[in-house]
Amino acid sequence: MDANQMLGEIREINLGYMLLAQQMLREDRTAAMYRLGIGKDVADIMENLTSSQLLKMAASNMLLCRFRFDDRLMAEMLTSHSRDRAVSQFHAAILMAGQPAEAIV
Repeated sequence: MDANQMLGEIREINLGYMLLAQQMLREDRTAAMYRLGIGKDVADIMENLTSSQLLKMAASNMLLCRFRFDDRLMAEMLTSHSRDRAVSQFHAAILMAGQPAEAIV
């Protein structure tokens, strides 16, 4: 995969993420903020972006979404293939809910 193709893929992911985030915020703001891991200020910004602004943000060469965890335990809990998979995912959700919401700086 060359650099231009990779940038195109990043832009496509960004656009899909931004569109989904806006839809989620408009349907159930509280649940969307939790699922996206964002605070009120960022939710306000994302919800009120115009189509033109959304496209400009999506055209960034950086991924706008990111993993909400950075430790091995959380990754293992989310990918568990044991009989208690639902319990592991529920536990992971509880742990992630305790993390502070991120803000765009």
